[in-house]
Amino acid sequence: MDLSRRGFIKLSAGAAAAGGALSGPGDASAVPPAAARLDAPRLLAQATAPAPLGFNPADASLKYELVIANGDVLDPVQKTRARRDIGIRFGQIAAVVPSIPPDRAVQRIDAAGKLVTPGLIDLHTHLCPHLGIGLPADELVPITATTTAVSAGDAGAHTFGNFRHGVVPQSRTRLFGFVHIASIGLAGGLAPGEMLNIEYANVEACAKAVAENADLTLGVKVRITDSVVGGNGLEPLRRAIRAAEMAGKQFRVMCHIGAAPGSLSDLLDLLRPGDILTHAYSGAGNNTVQNGRLLPAALAAKQRGVIIDVGHGGGSFDFTVCEPAMQQGFGPDTISSDIHGVSINTPGYPTMPWVMSKFLSLGMPLEEVVARATSEPGRIIGKVPGLGTLAVGAPADLAIFDLIDGPVEFVDTRNNKRGGTRKLVPVLTVKGGRPYGRPPLPIPFLY
Repeated sequence: MDLSRRGFIKLSAGAAAAGGALSGPGDASAVPPAAARLDAPRLLAQATAPAPLGFNPADASLKYELVIANGDVLDPVQKTRARRDIGIRFGQIAAVVPSIPPDRAVQRIDAAGKLVTPGLIDLHTHLCPHLGIGLPADELVPITATTTAVSAGDAGAHTFGNFRHGVVPQSRTRLFGFVHIASIGLAGGLAPGEMLNIEYANVEACAKAVAENADLTLGVKVRITDSVVGGNGLEPLRRAIRAAEMAGKQFRVMCHIGAAPGSLSDLLDLLRPGDILTHAYSGAGNNTVQNGRLLPAALAAKQRGVIIDVGHGGGSFDFTVCEPAMQQGFGPDTISSDIHGVSINTPGYPTMPWVMSKFLSLGMPLEEVVARATSEPGRIIGKVPGLGTLAVGAPADLAIFDLIDGPVEFVDTRNNKRGGTRKLVPVLTVKGGRPYGRPPLPIPFLY
């Protein structure tokens, strides 16, 4: 179940180290998983272990409100990959077992032949409608299978109230956010650059918005692209770091790159353990891979605990950067979409299942792809017990897919093409025990 604001603030006083995760192909074996690499001062408060509320999972007569039956269940944290029935009660996972008798289910969905995973968690989205490039999260669920999403700086200090009061309460999708260092956020869309005027980067106002909304915020977002920052160089990043530090030790910076000004190594050296480098495989210029070689500063950032995030988007994923980066130990810690009103209409088609399928084509095992789109971002969020897993007591968020074998062609954001042999196609998504968009649906439909 979701933590209250007060509960999160209490948790933030003592952060617990997270468990291990799987490393991607080409990753340096000495590099531990993202959540485990966080230095103590930068470690977000990790949610406590999930515990069932309102029922006893050992009760042999327990009635499940919904059962997802006969699915090929994959949960990297529980190390489960088997045909299982999943019982749901009070919006929580109540059982993951070989078989649940039909008479113990109020409603039942047969998932035979389908892949069933935790609901996807997208660490980089723009799902803040009526503000800049944002889209409505729930409307996209049939193509995204995403049950938890993070707004990557749609709102700044002066506009965060729109996200808090206008977007979050109306969304079934669980939403968190980064506060943009620019007080206007992305209210103007992608252009003109929100950091051309450095006066928008008000450190204290940003820190105040982050700290006062600690139940929703993960930290501070900044975009470092030459057309966005102009002559201000890395100063917006320095201010973002100061704002995050002022708000509290548990907050991160998410730094967007792609045609960054000056030396990219100088930018990378500023990032702290636990900060997030998004668009890590951008080919827009001044890339993490130059002349076929990974920048030493990029590998050093990963090794000291900077989280490497995909952030595909409409212009920020290049196979010719990603392939050598992964081969040289710079694989992603998290897979994210950067879905927004512009990117969704581009040939790269950045929905989570499609971006995950691209990493299958790059040789990443299915279990690792799923972990980077569920449990790893769930740990980074750190506010909801069991988020990104199918542990008993965790939120009953599930994604059901067809895992289709056959030739498929993928295109990146620079029109490079790669062939694959498998793709994930969403079939049904369940959030808090309630399916999106198809019966059986609970009566009354409360959430």
